[in-house]
Amino acid sequence: MAVAAQVLRSEWTKVRSVRSTVWTLGVAVLVTVGLGALISKLAGDDYDKLSVREKFTFDPTFISFAGMGLGQLALIVFGVLVIANEYSTGMIRTSLAAVPQRGVFLFSKITVATLLALVIGMATSFLTFFLGQAMLGDHRAYLGDPGVLRAVIGGGLYMALITMFSMGVAAMLRSPMLSLGILMPFFFLISNILQGVSATRKVAHYLPDKAGQKVMQVIPGTDETPYGPWGGLGIMVLWVVAALLGGYAVLKRRDA
Repeated sequence: MAVAAQVLRSEWTKVRSVRSTVWTLGVAVLVTVGLGALISKLAGDDYDKLSVREKFTFDPTFISFAGMGLGQLALIVFGVLVIANEYSTGMIRTSLAAVPQRGVFLFSKITVATLLALVIGMATSFLTFFLGQAMLGDHRAYLGDPGVLRAVIGGGLYMALITMFSMGVAAMLRSPMLSLGILMPFFFLISNILQGVSATRKVAHYLPDKAGQKVMQVIPGTDETPYGPWGGLGIMVLWVVAALLGGYAVLKRRDA
């Protein structure tokens, strides 16, 4: 326990002392909140122009999270840098020499970064919701409405989970450029393309981002997903667990 506590303190020092990781979290907050507020304002102004069907599926809570798609890219960068920076600089050899228990080393790093992402994610989610609803005006939702608090808390959980998934992938690939080169197109392009094509839409339902975002929805949409909010988050958790176990397996079996 004493060793684990020391490693946790060491990893906390690493995370907060690296300027790039701090900046990525700041960008995640600004993009998520700012874009969510802008889209909420536009959606509120255009509400009267919607069809009856569109008004029936209008989800003010989920609309306020419209910036999450871009904000998550900054969290992906954060997760990758936390893990892979030491490989690119060669510091991984020094770190593993100081902490030969590779499981303790990896999961201490993941724990610190995840807790930080969770705190930032929760604060961002609540701020995004309240600002977005203010922009929606008369079409707003309230935190006490059915399903809304779950969606807002789910938004914070989603941000933490996307960070954990990125860390698992980075631990497997051990390269920041390679990790970002795969994760960025996957979440920004491939996932959206698969969802937009009818032949592959069912596959997209089970991707980590599409499944995880289900927890932020209050009004059921027209996508006919075969699971509910917590089921979607559960699917995302399975992806995260698989990525972390894969990262641990690679770290345990390969040299630094």
